[in-house]
Amino acid sequence: MAPKGLDHELLNENVKKCQYAVRGELYLRASELQKEGKKIIFTNVGNPHALGQKPLTFPRQVVALCQAPFLLDDPNVSLLFPADAIARAKHYLSLTSGGLGAYSDSRGLPGVRKEVAEFIERRDGYPSDPELIFLTDGASKGVMQILNTIIRGEWDGILVPVPQYPLYSAAISLLGGSLVPYYLEETANWGLDINNLRQSVALARSEGITVRAMVIINPGNPTGQCLSEANLREILNFCFQENLVLLGDEVYQQNIYQDERPFISSKKVLMDMGLPLSKEIQIVSFHTVSKGYWGECGQRGGYFEMTNIPLKTVDEIYKVASISLSPNVPAQIFMGLMVNPPKPGDISYQQFVRESEGIIESLRKRARIMTDGFNSCRNVVCNFTEGAMYSFPQIRLPPKAVEVARKAGKVPDVFYCLRLLEATGISTVPGSGFGQKDGVFHLRTTILPAEEDMPAIMASFKKFNDEFMEQYEDHRGYSRM
Repeated sequence: MAPKGLDHELLNENVKKCQYAVRGELYLRASELQKEGKKIIFTNVGNPHALGQKPLTFPRQVVALCQAPFLLDDPNVSLLFPADAIARAKHYLSLTSGGLGAYSDSRGLPGVRKEVAEFIERRDGYPSDPELIFLTDGASKGVMQILNTIIRGEWDGILVPVPQYPLYSAAISLLGGSLVPYYLEETANWGLDINNLRQSVALARSEGITVRAMVIINPGNPTGQCLSEANLREILNFCFQENLVLLGDEVYQQNIYQDERPFISSKKVLMDMGLPLSKEIQIVSFHTVSKGYWGECGQRGGYFEMTNIPLKTVDEIYKVASISLSPNVPAQIFMGLMVNPPKPGDISYQQFVRESEGIIESLRKRARIMTDGFNSCRNVVCNFTEGAMYSFPQIRLPPKAVEVARKAGKVPDVFYCLRLLEATGISTVPGSGFGQKDGVFHLRTTILPAEEDMPAIMASFKKFNDEFMEQYEDHRGYSRM
């Protein structure tokens, strides 16, 4: 019988090639164990509410009223909702053409895009044009839209940091392009070396690849570092010299745990550099409601802003966005609330500040507990998480463990993470899913488990790890950390 259209052998080869480790083998095994009754701690994905983070009160009140506008006509509504939430719900409903159940413009509601532009202006000190801002179903959808616009075929290359968030490797594979890796330096707290960038571009070009764009993830995922202003200047100068568009994944800009290394947007650094570069270098930057102290992953709200992108290109991006008709409207309201939260003097302001600052302070503590916990383990070293919501410890596996893993047909850090999962219920992602230097092994875990649970989780990890190392070390010659 002839194969049918969706039989595996006839599928798009790009679909079969792409991989997404965050929900790969480890996640599937963890799901199986959970069904069997084992308690699983899902630290594999940055999903704050799934690990107990409570939603912020004010945005949920506003969206609840937008979702059920008949409540606004109830004479008792002011007994259930504060006046500023009621006013804000009426404001957002006035921006729609028929409430949350109606399509919006394919770029998103103009009123919300205006609020995003005002947020960017406050953050950076430079004007932002709402017409160059697109609202999207999460930042990932925006990244896919822009990569789809850039990649014309397999000879188009995208510079991506390694370790990298596998959205980029998966999307580039799916779209038929080529990933060009540049390696972050672990011993320099995952800093970026411009010389390494130049070597990566030169090697790609020698293989016939046209490098067209460069991705930065700032703060880093999975590595948790914040890029300095000096580093960003180097990157922008490099993009100018090499004629690259800079794709700035800045979704963790609220997740900052060290005051001495604040978040600075790539656009602000570019504008500070002045003419002619501020009018020459192309940037697309991405943000979302999924991270920060919001953690609204399931709402799928995001945006991207374009800087120095030709209007004809903007029109083409709009055309493709219009195929999907509209980003989801409730998420657009969440985005409006994120960029325009309660202000001093508003009824809900004090509660909003108390909730948001409490979440960030707790994440700061959890980052420290996790880093210190990893560094107390045998053959484990870990840089401090300056930002984002992950730790990326290096696991120095003994040669015997590497040999046993390979005989079992497993990548060594996959072998280690599977053993960790079976023993402790801690579900992580192997470093090989993000890319790493040959012979070096890591795992990525979120810092999101509840603060009160973190000491016990780290004690469980340490017990497993130290017993694993004891089992596989060659005590005749293999040194301990």
